[in-house]
Amino acid sequence: MHVIALSELTGGMIDLVGGKAAGLGELIRLGERVPEGFCVTTTVHQAGVLPEAEIEAAYRQLGGGPVAVRSSATAEDLPDASFAGVQDTFLGVEGVAELLSAIEKCWHSLHAARAVAYRDAHDIDHRGVRMAVVVQRMIEPTVAGVLFTANPVTGRRTEMVVEAAAGLGTTVVDGTGDVDRYVLDGSSGPDRGLLSAAQLAELRQVGERLQRQLGRPQDVEWAYDRQGVLWLLQSRPITTLFPLPPATDDPEPRVYLEFGHVQGMLQPVTPMGMSTLKSMVAGMLAGFGLKVEVTDIGGRLYGDLTDLVRRPTTRKRLVSLMAVDFGPRAQAVMEQVLADPRFAPRPGGRSGRSGGAPSARTAVRALAGVTRAMARPEAARLRLFGEIERLELGSAAPAGLGTAADRLRFVQAEDPTASVHDLVWPIVAGMLAVALPPRLLRGVASQDEINTVLGGMPHNVTIEMDLALWRLSQRGREHRDLLLTTPPSELAARYRHGTLPDIGLSAFLDRYGHRAVAEVDLGVPRWDEDPTPVFAMIANYLRVTDSEQAPDRRFARAASTAEATLDQIAARVRRRRPVRGRLAVFLLRRARSLAGLREAGKFGGLYRLREVRRQLLLIGAELADGGLLAQPDDIMFLTLEEVAAAVQGADHRPTVIARREVHQRELRRRTVPVAVLSDGTDLEAVLPAAAAPDGALRGVGAAAGVATGPARVVRDPATAHLEPGEILVAPTTDPGWTPLFLTAAGLVTETGAVMAHGPTVAREYGIPAVICVPGATRAIRTGQIITVDAAAGTVTLG
Repeated sequence: MHVIALSELTGGMIDLVGGKAAGLGELIRLGERVPEGFCVTTTVHQAGVLPEAEIEAAYRQLGGGPVAVRSSATAEDLPDASFAGVQDTFLGVEGVAELLSAIEKCWHSLHAARAVAYRDAHDIDHRGVRMAVVVQRMIEPTVAGVLFTANPVTGRRTEMVVEAAAGLGTTVVDGTGDVDRYVLDGSSGPDRGLLSAAQLAELRQVGERLQRQLGRPQDVEWAYDRQGVLWLLQSRPITTLFPLPPATDDPEPRVYLEFGHVQGMLQPVTPMGMSTLKSMVAGMLAGFGLKVEVTDIGGRLYGDLTDLVRRPTTRKRLVSLMAVDFGPRAQAVMEQVLADPRFAPRPGGRSGRSGGAPSARTAVRALAGVTRAMARPEAARLRLFGEIERLELGSAAPAGLGTAADRLRFVQAEDPTASVHDLVWPIVAGMLAVALPPRLLRGVASQDEINTVLGGMPHNVTIEMDLALWRLSQRGREHRDLLLTTPPSELAARYRHGTLPDIGLSAFLDRYGHRAVAEVDLGVPRWDEDPTPVFAMIANYLRVTDSEQAPDRRFARAASTAEATLDQIAARVRRRRPVRGRLAVFLLRRARSLAGLREAGKFGGLYRLREVRRQLLLIGAELADGGLLAQPDDIMFLTLEEVAAAVQGADHRPTVIARREVHQRELRRRTVPVAVLSDGTDLEAVLPAAAAPDGALRGVGAAAGVATGPARVVRDPATAHLEPGEILVAPTTDPGWTPLFLTAAGLVTETGAVMAHGPTVAREYGIPAVICVPGATRAIRTGQIITVDAAAGTVTLG
């Protein structure tokens, strides 16, 4: 079929007519008013020859005259890829010759640089994309524009946004001029500007109808003609909205805080990882007497804090509790929530463990555990590392797991019991020792000085891992050319096949092979499965040629500077603040003994996760052999309950395919809300913008110092190339990122807290760090000269 009337199209014909034409056909089928037209199908594009007679006949049937000629690619106006403005549209086309030329120009736009870049960004295969072309009768609008059936800026599903411009409305779509903007929240619309209150009400009714019939929020192009008749020119899904939280029975709004960035994770978690993480996080919080429902929103881990916010006994402490792990962005959002009358406290609510307050027993244990660690930090460290050794030894699967059912029973069993108190309380003591001194030293020592004291911290397993990797790279210097010029994936393959020179990698993986980026997700391969990221990091280290920039020397300098700064503060407080100051100095000395332990608890817990992953993959292999999965790692896109059903013969292959598609879509998402409401509102999006100096981005200083250098924007550390002296700009960081710090001159992240993984390790090496810089990876370009000033909390763009 070459030319088809729009009235004959349906939403299921995308392969033949492209996304835009299929969407227009669906609007007509639903009874909406759409300008008449026809579609030149993808089969014509594939043939490469225009059926001129058919096109002329269809054009004459429209009555001739001016028409709009619009691209309609098969990868356009899709649920996760709008291609808005990426491919060409031509308005006011008149005459057959001009029409044929415009159709060919639409074809050519399929391969324009902007279209190719957009497909690359969305992992769309260029070879499978075809172009159809829509031709529609032109109408003469007095006003035209766009209707969003959900607020595209805040994500709020209870608001619609209308943008309007006089005439054709191209300034709205192109962003080239001023427009009237209206936010419709259900109340009477304003009778001002280009649109009357009646027209706004009509647009809202259309939006409600389309969203209901099409099943998701829509981006609708519309126009009013000279007779005041409303025409719909296009409707496609809004592709940028963050998913809604799961529906609840509560008619009032609920608030959800994102937990993943505490572990340096903004990428989506696999379904298997989510099913285990939910119970793990809830269990950890319960140990502190906090009951929080952990939920999956967009593949990310969110906690429902509504009950804690509304309860008088807990709301007072929420902002301060977030200081250490969640950071200032989360604190700012929570302050906004506490001021919102919809979350006002409710006297007489539940209390105790179920209500979110620590029990007396928990409080006594915490006090005893923290006091014990503060009094004898060396003994606390020995106990902690002893428990980690027990965790490693106890993680191995028992012999004789011969079937999938046997392996599943092991996976479902409780973790081997370790002394939780010997693990938790030394870490909590170290975090308290970091959190309390700034307040005690206010007016006596700056935050920058305190951050300096926290540099070069001993007893950090992640730092020890990074330095071990540095020593490994030095052993590989005689093979420098091989390690620098061969792709990391090829080096990994050669290592697995035993054809790579021995540089000691096996010993490194024996100790640290259970680690990875986003390592708390069971669905992520460990380094001992795929050492590709390790080879990428080794290559970065081999680029360090200045011996003074060697990581071991940088760490030693940071430690020396920290001790000297602490001595200076101690001398100062003896004169100016003898009581509180001495307490602060005591805490800072304890911080240097205990705060490095923060990474140790997770380090030990990862042994169990690695073994569980191994057993799941073996189950996956058995299911794949039986035709119930396509490949072994498909098991990571099931839950444990679904795996149990699969072991009994259930076929989950369609479920896996659907979840993989969603996971890939979410992997492309660049921003993740710090907190959302149940109506989809991104709470940070409605906060007043923080003032920043001209040419600078505002954040929070987390590791002392100033650094100027070229930026390197990195979203995936597994293959990152970082030259010595470059400033690392990343959405977030976890321990799997930290080897990059050894060659970086500074660090900028979009999320984080002072005690989070990235800032902690940055301080160890004396690298200036500014965290919580919203949109840093979009505002900063690789190669751009930037200045990171931790004291000012700014990133200045050159």
